[in-house]
Amino acid sequence: MLQSEKRSLIRFLVIYLFSTFILFSMASWIFYLFAKQNIIQQQRELMKVESTHLVSQIRILHQSNNKILYYPQNERMKSAIYTVDKAYIFGTLPSTHTLDDEVEEGTLHYIVKMEPYYLGAAYLLVEKRIDRSAIVLLQKQILFFMLVAGVLFSLLGYFLGRLFIAPMRDAIEQMNQFIQDTTHELNTPISTILTNIEMIETFGRDNTHAPELKRIEIASKTLSRIYDDLTYLNLNHHYHRKIVPLNMVSLLEERMIYFSAMIEAKDIKVSIKLDRDIVKNIDKNDALRLVDNLLSNAIKYNKTHGLLEVILTEKSLLIRDSGIGINAKDLGEIRQRFRRANKSEGGFGIGLHIVSQVCENYGFMLHIDSLENQGTKVEVVWKKS
Repeated sequence: MLQSEKRSLIRFLVIYLFSTFILFSMASWIFYLFAKQNIIQQQRELMKVESTHLVSQIRILHQSNNKILYYPQNERMKSAIYTVDKAYIFGTLPSTHTLDDEVEEGTLHYIVKMEPYYLGAAYLLVEKRIDRSAIVLLQKQILFFMLVAGVLFSLLGYFLGRLFIAPMRDAIEQMNQFIQDTTHELNTPISTILTNIEMIETFGRDNTHAPELKRIEIASKTLSRIYDDLTYLNLNHHYHRKIVPLNMVSLLEERMIYFSAMIEAKDIKVSIKLDRDIVKNIDKNDALRLVDNLLSNAIKYNKTHGLLEVILTEKSLLIRDSGIGINAKDLGEIRQRFRRANKSEGGFGIGLHIVSQVCENYGFMLHIDSLENQGTKVEVVWKKS
């Protein structure tokens, strides 16, 4: 799966699972409150039934001729009887407990009016603690349901996400196939043009048509560089790299000559500072793509009569131009494939992506600083040995 597909799938799953979690949480909370209230109401109704049974026991006790009367007790609840003036008579509740006391949290409270007044009592107060075992069981069932639903909806979201990104994958595959076919077809005509230009310059240079030949050379080299970039982009993951000690000074001098026609066409002033004996362990094709894309961008996006500065040291390669620059909001995304900060200059938007890939493969650090309409500075910091 491509990186862009992974990002799209992750974003979809995050939004999908977050919204599903919120919806199910709200529904589960409402259900929990309703079910909890229903459990409490059932316990309250049971307490009412037991209080009726207790009144019957008090009536029997009232009619008893025994010298000693035993107040009826219930293990599941406490009770007490009160006079018509709400004065405490007797019960399993403390004598300090009155009919007007506030009900403690987690306690069920019920008052029964007794008529006639058995044992002189006008009121019967019964209290019991709420049985939380049923509520705890309800909580566990809801959590289990949420867990199972979360797993099922995660799997469903994943398959839906894969289904939704399928068109994007097909489009990317078609585009990659188109690029491969295009690069294959471009190879022969580009090579032919460049070879013939070299032959004309060597054996039959005609100063009358020198400007035209120069423009053809620039266009041909531009096409050749695009071809090389597209080929490198397609083969990057399957390419067998030959890591060798490479003289970066010689490579830069060679590529500056290669781009000289483009530099002259825009009348760009060049400043080169190359330390001697800068050797890096790198595949030559990777080094070419790194240097060529940085120089090409610095030339293409430079201004006419602008400045191009190339500095090579043991620490880094720095290329600075005085061109159109990059908007601050585009700097964070400029390294992505097919991303261009300035669409008026053309191109595929793969140059800095290739540079970024090369730097990542070799552990180089890539720093890009730019101000719009003032220029861009790109620095590749070599990996410390």
